[in-house]
Amino acid sequence: MKSPSAQSARPDAGLCGDERFRLLVDAVTDYAIYMLDVNGNVVSWNAGAQRFKGYTASEIIGNHFSRFHTAEDLERGIPVLSLRISAEKGKFESEGWRVRKNGTRFWAHVIIDPIRDPSGELLGFAQITRDLSERKQAEQSLYLSQEELRLLVQSVTDYAIYMIDPEGHVASWNAGAQRIKGYAAEEIIGRHFSDFYTTADRDAGEPQRALATALEQGRYEKEGQRVRKDGSIFWANVVIDPIRNTDGRVMGFAKITRDISERRQAEKNLEQAREALFQAQKMDAIGQLTGGIAHDFNNLLTVIMGGLELIQKRVGDDPRITALIENAMHGARRGATLTQRMLAFARQQELKSEVIELPALVRGMLDLLDRSLGTSVLLTTRLPATTAPVLADRNQLEMALLNLAVNARDAMPLGGLLTLVLREQQLDDPNALKLAAGRYAVLSVIDQGEGMDAETLRRALEPFFTTKGVGKGTGLGLSMVHGLAQQLGGLLDLKSAPGEGTTADLWIPLYQGTGPVIAAMPALPPADARRPKLAILAVDDDALVLLNTVDMLEDLGDDVTRAFSGAEALAILESDQPFDLMITDHGMPGMSGSELIEQARLLRPKLRIVLATGYAELPPAAPSVPRLAKPYTQAQLDASVAEVMKMPVAVA
Repeated sequence: MKSPSAQSARPDAGLCGDERFRLLVDAVTDYAIYMLDVNGNVVSWNAGAQRFKGYTASEIIGNHFSRFHTAEDLERGIPVLSLRISAEKGKFESEGWRVRKNGTRFWAHVIIDPIRDPSGELLGFAQITRDLSERKQAEQSLYLSQEELRLLVQSVTDYAIYMIDPEGHVASWNAGAQRIKGYAAEEIIGRHFSDFYTTADRDAGEPQRALATALEQGRYEKEGQRVRKDGSIFWANVVIDPIRNTDGRVMGFAKITRDISERRQAEKNLEQAREALFQAQKMDAIGQLTGGIAHDFNNLLTVIMGGLELIQKRVGDDPRITALIENAMHGARRGATLTQRMLAFARQQELKSEVIELPALVRGMLDLLDRSLGTSVLLTTRLPATTAPVLADRNQLEMALLNLAVNARDAMPLGGLLTLVLREQQLDDPNALKLAAGRYAVLSVIDQGEGMDAETLRRALEPFFTTKGVGKGTGLGLSMVHGLAQQLGGLLDLKSAPGEGTTADLWIPLYQGTGPVIAAMPALPPADARRPKLAILAVDDDALVLLNTVDMLEDLGDDVTRAFSGAEALAILESDQPFDLMITDHGMPGMSGSELIEQARLLRPKLRIVLATGYAELPPAAPSVPRLAKPYTQAQLDASVAEVMKMPVAVA
């Protein structure tokens, strides 16, 4: 038996069991624990109930517990229903809004248990209520955050953002995914994401590799082709990230896809523009180099041909020497043809423009083409009766057509069909050929030959590029045709593939009939009658050309004064020395031939002038004077001088 002092030391000493239980319940402050009678009136009230419901025991005991319910619950009869369920089922449990004394609401977890005596008679109800407002607020905040995130993801239309499960099946789908890939959510959720890959990528295991890389490296990113619902292909940037729970277990993958087709196309267009610019710059540089070389070569050929002519006059009738000179002249003339091709590529050749009916020109060349192509090539034509005319150099155009036909013949060593087609074509602005908008004549030369691969086709118009054997071609044929076409405002367009032959389309603007036709002075045959002796001022910075020109003129009986520059020529013209004619080069340092002509006309308005040049493209402000194309023979020089002397004097 314990001593009295020991009993008094216990907090509950002297208390009965019911009293101890009452103290325990009243001490609980986190739960409202109270008793209801069978009708739902409050019969007990603990400190927890007072803390979060706001009522003291004296205020609430005897009142019906329905005052804790919201008006919505009262309308639905929830208080009565909850007591009935508790009595019938032995327990009622729910979560919902409850009302404090001050009218504010809180979220509560409620349990109502029936209280029965030993005989089973219902004595009332025990109700335990817990305030879950903080948890509800946290859940609400989490829900709102998740809802905001969901709305954010759903609102994105430029990116496909969706989840896939660990096996790769689509688990969510946003508006961007539907816009980019074409599937509605109900069509794609549950299907494997490999449906978006091309057949080749699926066969290569690319979808599985993407997930494995994301797991191993924590991220997967790649650009590639993907497939829309309608089967069309687009370029995509794809990012896949693994989704893990707090334990590190993989719950699935987050996949973001962006349609980069427009960017890829823009990059492709930029690269093509860069390549085109590089090609244009390269061709322009080659053209300038080629034109400069051809111009200098023309000067040398002028000297050679003039010298050979003078020698031929002085050697007598020795057949062996005459044959050697003729061979040399033949070689010089071939050199002149080569320089004309080089100048044609550089768009610096002298054009003798005239209005030309292309159907008539082509029909007039058919016999020549037949003889040039040989018996193994069958020539056919599809030519309209008439077309609008073009403005071009007839001889250069005929040479261009002959070049294209011979190239086609060489591409068919075993023979075949060569077809000439002529049509008119309207081009809008802009167009794939990058030509000015307008109407064009298109002359097509179509062969059934071996065709060209992409690299050969890319280089086909470059000067000196040839696929023929050594000594079988200069590589200037196509570049000459292209240069001529560009000089006329058109172009040469080649289409070819290995084994499919080649189509060469020569585009030339149709003549609109507006403005005068300006042509270089044609080379004339030697004058029938001997012209009178003239006082001539010859100007050229190239000593060889100048001395050769002087020799040819003096051989014709003229009195010639030399000037090695424009400044020297002006100084001579300022003197009292009389001159009937001035022959000047154009491309001279310090003062060009055009500038010299302008100054000379101020000093001597009645002076007749001939511009001897290998350039076709002179400055827009160049004086309008007769031109003599280099290289020239003595006969051509003599004929040009005679013709100029017949013209009226151009007074400034």
